[in-house]
Amino acid sequence: MKYIIAVVKPHKLEDVRAALTGINVDGMTVSEVKGFGRQKGHSEVYRGAEYSVDFVPKVKIEIAIEASRVTEVMEAICGSAKTERIGDGKIFVLDLEEAVRVRTGEHGAAAL
Repeated sequence: MKYIIAVVKPHKLEDVRAALTGINVDGMTVSEVKGFGRQKGHSEVYRGAEYSVDFVPKVKIEIAIEASRVTEVMEAICGSAKTERIGDGKIFVLDLEEAVRVRTGEHGAAAL
């Protein structure tokens, strides 16, 4: 099993959700987060005053899947989140040792 963490632009969330639903990804967890990468934030003007935005709003999507589906899921996320502009996001893939469905007690891939 694998655990995928994708950080994308907030306005691309619905596109990513639709792409993942289209390839039968059954569930995901979504969180609103802030951070920065190479762009190091940016400057904005509000009521005539310029100020620095050090942390850029992003959306973090977490998905637990079978290892055999990693490439398919990564391609769906990349294809739907890509704008070809700085700050499109990142995808991280980690090993997932165990999963348990609390309601039924199922373990492993059956719990996903």
